[in-house]
Amino acid sequence: MSRPLVVRAGGFSVRTTARMLVVCAILAVCCVGLAAWAITLGSFDVTIGDVLAVAAGTAEGPVTKVVSEWRAPRVLGALLFGAALGVAGGVFQAITRNPLGSPDVIGFTTGSYTGVVAVLTLGMTGYAERAGGALVGGILAAVVISALSYRGGLQGLRLVIVGIAVGAFLGALNTWFTVKADIDLAMRAAVWGAGTLSLVDATALGAAAIALAGVAVFLPAAQRRLRRLELGDDTAAMLGIPVERTKVMLIALAVAAIAAVTAAAGPIAFVALAAPQIGRRLTGHGASTDLMGSALVGALLLLLSDIAAQHAIPGTALPTGAVTVCVGGLYLLILLVRESRRFARGEGR
Repeated sequence: MSRPLVVRAGGFSVRTTARMLVVCAILAVCCVGLAAWAITLGSFDVTIGDVLAVAAGTAEGPVTKVVSEWRAPRVLGALLFGAALGVAGGVFQAITRNPLGSPDVIGFTTGSYTGVVAVLTLGMTGYAERAGGALVGGILAAVVISALSYRGGLQGLRLVIVGIAVGAFLGALNTWFTVKADIDLAMRAAVWGAGTLSLVDATALGAAAIALAGVAVFLPAAQRRLRRLELGDDTAAMLGIPVERTKVMLIALAVAAIAAVTAAAGPIAFVALAAPQIGRRLTGHGASTDLMGSALVGALLLLLSDIAAQHAIPGTALPTGAVTVCVGGLYLLILLVRESRRFARGEGR
């Protein structure tokens, strides 16, 4: 592992390593390059020069509309939402100290989905209404899961097991709604519920960006506390961290990120599960508290998945969530096999 470095800017400081800085820089460059390439893809020919001209404000003709109104919001949404999912996954995996501790596995994403389904049932289809429903649904799911799993504290494995059970119940509830609802409303909910970036426009992207900017303000403090929590609850308490209150605050932060994404793009699965684990292996950090690495990997994963959803099958556009489910399902299978081997060797907690 690389020797730790401390980066300071004014009164702010962060502990990192040279390897982590290099990996994050490479990931950021990959995200920018892939985003520029993604904007050029489609039936209307757009070149990198056209993209740069639109960015500089010198482009003319229909290319401006194609890039700025149709393709750029979707690409930027993939990057922003993927980063948010990666951060949320990193927070939950650090709290539970379990690689399966992802919001889409333990029911928090499903709770946000149920909240949006509820507001759609009431005829409220705007982003603000969907965001409110997703936030309320996610918080209620978090309260129920936390209450059922609390035994003198929030323990990781119990939280995962209870979350899976609650998520299954909410999933059944969402399916019942799809069967019983008005056909037009059920179709709208089903398309959105598959997880898609096709509905992301400048308005939804701007609203989601504002919500996620509020979450980002608290990330430096969250990462510092997560590092202490990963040392164990007793050690964190000895270092002056109010353990249970901190866990509640971090869960609320992650749920807010999930709600903003779910309201705009639906329940996109498995990015939050895979991004922190891939990030930690790339950076060599050895912990899931590297939120910057998780964010960049999440952004790259979701953008790659969206490109595949649009262009992998000529003439057919798939929901982005369908691609992340296929990729994430394979990843989850590999992860489960690895964890079962660890427990068989007596290495599990």
